[in-house]
Amino acid sequence: MATVHVRLSKVGWRRSSHSTAPEGLCVEVADGFAGVVPVRDSKRPDGGVVVVSAAAWGPFVAALKGC
Repeated sequence: MATVHVRLSKVGWRRSSHSTAPEGLCVEVADGFAGVVPVRDSKRPDGGVVVVSAAAWGPFVAALKGC
């Protein structure tokens, strides 16, 4: 598995349109990174970030839409 280094210090995060749920499910993604999608919990902006390959992100979102 390759290691990917993504500089996230000055990233503009975009919140999911589904993040207004009363349960507080808040997912944010950062755009503009070739081949990867950084994802974080907007309730914990200083917490961890998961970096997902762009190739995996599309099918993941499609599967969620089917739920």
